[in-house]
Amino acid sequence: MFAPCQMVSQLSPKVWAELKLIAKEPISHNTAKYRFELPDKAASVGLPVASAIQTGAHIGEVKDDGTVSMVTRPYTPISPKGALGYFDLVVKDYPDGIMSSHISGLSVGDFLAVRGPFVKFDYQANFKKQIGMVAGGTGIAPMLQVLEEILSNPEDKTKVSVLFANVTQEDILLKERIDALAATHSNVKVTYVLDRPRSAWQGKSGFVTAEMLMDTMPPPSADSWILVCGPPPMMKAVSGPKAKDFTQGEVSGCLKELGYTPEHVFKL
Repeated sequence: MFAPCQMVSQLSPKVWAELKLIAKEPISHNTAKYRFELPDKAASVGLPVASAIQTGAHIGEVKDDGTVSMVTRPYTPISPKGALGYFDLVVKDYPDGIMSSHISGLSVGDFLAVRGPFVKFDYQANFKKQIGMVAGGTGIAPMLQVLEEILSNPEDKTKVSVLFANVTQEDILLKERIDALAATHSNVKVTYVLDRPRSAWQGKSGFVTAEMLMDTMPPPSADSWILVCGPPPMMKAVSGPKAKDFTQGEVSGCLKELGYTPEHVFKL
């Protein structure tokens, strides 16, 4: 289905690099944008689409020998593909999130261990006529990576439908950037859904349901693909989680109810 990735990254998936935090910008009550400096300030991070990096820190359990185990978590940068000398992460500080709390506690000048890229799939223009994206919270980051890749190529005619779920309107990350893409590209449609909307909210409300997916996503076919990324409760309800070995696993939840199979769905 996909050709091998050709892009060269500044990072290595086998070697941890200690990268300096050079900027920290709050963007909601529990989420911030973190900018990390790359070794080569004249080059981009060089991540193929779609791929993620992995962060690591010795913040886990204390081993018998007195050392502290390393905790790792994947993140998808949201900086522009051509950004030179840095990359940006958007991280939500979850109360029980060991890594997110660690990153939230970093100050400018501190370092974080990073390695990658880890390729999820190698996107090729026009390999599907329609792509649906179901995202929750910071799950919008890998969707944005794919969406901007599609829209950067005038020859890519893929139609994209985005369903972006959040708790409140203040929780919608990168909304101005997403809305600007939709406003300037006729092949993109974005729908927002809020769990706890204000009375003036005119979008969809509640949890993501089969009815919402039927209204916003392309139907299951050989020409369509649905990407899903979000917090575990959303993944369980929409597509089912990945398997224990982090492979795609079976499709369940609302998408299975609507007739989608593993050939139609990819969990990011």
